Amino acid sequence: MKCIIVDDEATARAITRQLCKKIEELVIEKEFDNAIDAIKYLNSETVDLIFLDIHMPTFSGFDFIQTLKNPPQIILTTSDRNFALDAFEYDCVVDYLVKPITPERFTKAVDRMKDRSAPAKPEEPVLTASDDTASVGNDLYVNIDRRLVKINIPDICVIEAKGDYIKIKAEDKNYIVHSTLKKIEEKLPNSLFLKVHRSYIINTTKIVDIEDNSVLIKQDVIPVSRANKKELMQRLNLL
Repeated sequence: MKCIIVDDEATARAITRQLCKKIEELVIEKEFDNAIDAIKYLNSETVDLIFLDIHMPTFSGFDFIQTLKNPPQIILTTSDRNFALDAFEYDCVVDYLVKPITPERFTKAVDRMKDRSAPAKPEEPVLTASDDTASVGNDLYVNIDRRLVKINIPDICVIEAKGDYIKIKAEDKNYIVHSTLKKIEEKLPNSLFLKVHRSYIINTTKIVDIEDNSVLIKQDVIPVSRANKKELMQRLNLL
């Protein structure tokens, strides 16, 4: 995986470089001490991952992200804990690392990136017919290849928006359905499910871990937006 490091501090770049060298898949293409030079580089080159500092002179990390038309995946590296919620408003942001960064935390962030970029399993069905969903009791029926498939609602872990489709991740299988989060949310019980991000609905009973502004459900790290963080914490009796 090709990556670049964008950080105005030489010491911070050196630390990130050393952490990258411990992960065989990572190949550092370039390092930049400012966002402007990095943007110029990306105008002609492509990378898989950017390690990006937030606080840089003239052009911040968030300014940098907003400039990119098709940003690669980004892991933010910063000494400031205060912008984690803002960071996860960007779909390209995989993780938010607070300096000093431990090797274990760094590896976890890269693993998240690899999980997100992994291709969908070929056996997952893809709907080609029109949207048709219904819920009856504890069962959700979805139209896949012109047949109604029954999914046990309590078995649903995560629902992710993917353009004109949604990906339903259940305990034993994944489903791709032509629908929207809004439509599917209406058919799910509020006692179990919560929309935590514009692209995600989660089953709150499936949460394994909460870290910063994300939750872990099975092997998936799900971002939690600022607008939904308080309701999630209330649901979990943490407020």
